[in-house]
Amino acid sequence: MELKAGDIVMLKSGGQPLTVAEVKGDDVLCLWMGMEGDLFRETLPLATLVQVEEDEDDEDEEEDDEDDE
Repeated sequence: MELKAGDIVMLKSGGQPLTVAEVKGDDVLCLWMGMEGDLFRETLPLATLVQVEEDEDDEDEEEDDEDDE
């Protein structure tokens, strides 16, 4: 799996989406917002992450909503 800054990932064990900030070899610096708005930062092994596919249908719906206005 090839990751770059800005990609969305999740732990293979589950949890909330994380944003990739930086990739250094097999270490991935991830950022995410906590439930109370706190920003968290953690370096995680690449082997523990799975990339989240962006749903293109959601993007199309947002564009349709903008056209209606």
